[in-house]
Amino acid sequence: MAAGQKKMSAETCVLAGANGLNGAKAPGGSSVERNHSSTVSRVAKMALHLQDKCAAYVLALRPWSFSASLTPVALGSALAYKLEGSVDFVILLVCAVAVLVVHGAGNLVNTYYDFSKGIDHKKSDDRTLVDQILEPQDVVMFGALLYSVGCLCATLLYFLSTLRLEHLALIYFGGLSSSFLYTGGIGLKYVALGDVVILITFGPLAVMFAHAVQVGYLSVLPLVYAVPLALNTEAILHSNNTRDMDSDKQAGIVTLAILVGPTLSYVIYNLLLFVPYVLFCILATRYTISMALPLLTLPMAFPLERQFRSQCYMRIPHKTAKLNLLMGLFYVFGIILAPQGSLPLL
Repeated sequence: MAAGQKKMSAETCVLAGANGLNGAKAPGGSSVERNHSSTVSRVAKMALHLQDKCAAYVLALRPWSFSASLTPVALGSALAYKLEGSVDFVILLVCAVAVLVVHGAGNLVNTYYDFSKGIDHKKSDDRTLVDQILEPQDVVMFGALLYSVGCLCATLLYFLSTLRLEHLALIYFGGLSSSFLYTGGIGLKYVALGDVVILITFGPLAVMFAHAVQVGYLSVLPLVYAVPLALNTEAILHSNNTRDMDSDKQAGIVTLAILVGPTLSYVIYNLLLFVPYVLFCILATRYTISMALPLLTLPMAFPLERQFRSQCYMRIPHKTAKLNLLMGLFYVFGIILAPQGSLPLL
């Protein structure tokens, strides 16, 4: 009996040793696992933090508004295509990046100065700094980086395009200065001149820039064809300023919407929204039917008018930007599809 118990005890010891469950090895294995888990956890937290930071930077750029800068570039390039019969896609890409980063930098300047002047609050559309998603110095550094990228793109365009340096610098730095001075420096937005800046910058100036770097010279042609797009782009800003009338008034700044009041703001918004469609009707009936393509977006405009009339302003700027993108794309397609010589000056 004693011999049997001895044998069983020996077998138990052997099995325990074979399975690695003895007291000497268990703590060591557990420590390695804990270190590995801690490392994985730290990496996961770092990745999550980086993801949140990148999302915050993208949010600060207000990407929903980028149609205001991309459609003018497409329109200017389409006009160049109708004149020259071809488009340099490298120049088109660099030009689009240049305009886009300047637009994004201008949005960051707007965010910074609106926050520093106490205009943005918890109910504002842009709460990047209010909610401390980013720090003010982060916004400043990111804006400076984007302006630097824009200048690099302008330098590349000088080597890629045949446009004279003084003409390139005049248009590019004119647009860059406008994007900064909208709220930075003298702050044109705060003295009811922001609408004029946007109307010029994201209309004739951006279209002329895209056209000039393609063809190599300045022309009045882009100024004429930029009018419908410029009016619709201004509708984005005007709806935004009308929505923010109360907070802007409390902050002591003056916008066109504040000067004219809600009723006239509604009239101005309708003019900015529907006059482009009148122009497209004239072009379609007198010149070529392809210019009727932007009219496909007309059903999107009527709900915006009703929403503005009922003073439900919250989502109108975003919806107007979406309309601006689609109308601009159809406008570009209409020009490309127009028979040669069927449109004025083309």
